[in-house]
Amino acid sequence: MSKLNTNSNAYIIIYSAILVVVVAFLLAFVYQALKPMQDANVKLDVKKQILYSLNIRDLDGAEAEAKYSEVVKEEQDVDGKKVYTCEIDGEEISVFALKGMGLWGGISGYLAVHNQDGPTIYGAYFNHESETAGLGAEIKDSQAWQEKFIGKKLFKGSDYANVALSVVKKVEDPETQVDCVTGATLTSNGVDAMLKNCLKNFSKQLTASACCVEKKSGSCCAAEKTDSCCAGNEAKDCCPESGIKAKEE
Repeated sequence: MSKLNTNSNAYIIIYSAILVVVVAFLLAFVYQALKPMQDANVKLDVKKQILYSLNIRDLDGAEAEAKYSEVVKEEQDVDGKKVYTCEIDGEEISVFALKGMGLWGGISGYLAVHNQDGPTIYGAYFNHESETAGLGAEIKDSQAWQEKFIGKKLFKGSDYANVALSVVKKVEDPETQVDCVTGATLTSNGVDAMLKNCLKNFSKQLTASACCVEKKSGSCCAAEKTDSCCAGNEAKDCCPESGIKAKEE
């Protein structure tokens, strides 16, 4: 029986192929074994981001899960975008999912809105894939910058056709504008575009809510806020500009 030539090309090729197959199998096995844990971590991270937008931070694991279950009452899909109906201290707050592009990659976030004196920002949280550390990455890392959105109005006056909320280099309207991140103008522009583009997807909900507040209806926009505006209001056409009709009792 001839001795195996470990220096031959055939041996090297076969050995390498077997090694690749074994390593690939092991990696696939580990991936499948860890996938449920990875999926659970991704879902938990999303829940924590939503809680961040509601100004609820510093919760981990079971605490975050429990708090999310407590405050988030409903999840809806609106034209492929998520909107979450939440309740904090008896107040209904809507959280809108956002996606856009920054300087180097994707950016995302959640914007929490309540309806005291018109749609007003309750809280905000932003994330990114690859923005520059210390500059564009501050949209995620700087809680102080995210808190600048609190109290800002989505619309200017009663102009519900256009989203007025903006991220700008020089604030001229403190009611609707937020200072951009210092040294990260292009990333800030990406956040501004993301707000404008994504909030258009929720214009029906936002317009209905704004109209209800303006009409001072006692029980407006209760359960069917996507297809009724002022439930209980005598007005027949609460929001004619949006095509939303008042609910007839």
